Amino acid sequence: MNPEQPAAVVVLPDHLTRADVPRLCARLHTALTAAPAAEAVCDASAAVQPDLATIEALARLALTARRAGGRRLRLYGTPPELRALLELVGLGELVGAAGEHTPAREDAPAPARQRSDVE
Repeated sequence: MNPEQPAAVVVLPDHLTRADVPRLCARLHTALTAAPAAEAVCDASAAVQPDLATIEALARLALTARRAGGRRLRLYGTPPELRALLELVGLGELVGAAGEHTPAREDAPAPARQRSDVE
């Protein structure tokens, strides 16, 4: 991620439910609309026990980013379990090229940027 480029950051909660997905997508859309040059970023470091709700959230967030100007959703802090599940369901491209490292949470985008959390 370019430190000079603004980021619209969405943080996946540790206990994500399907009910959280529309709210996450709406927050990402709002942040991307407010900052048209922003990069779409998802901090996935809390998703240590991912399930299909996590996969649905990431797929819908990626679609939201694409619809908001053709952006690609970038994942940061992706736990190995989530990487494996994304590969299993055919969405491995969300975590980038094979072997690409996504930083741990402490390396994730700074909280001072436009950050959205599920409440």
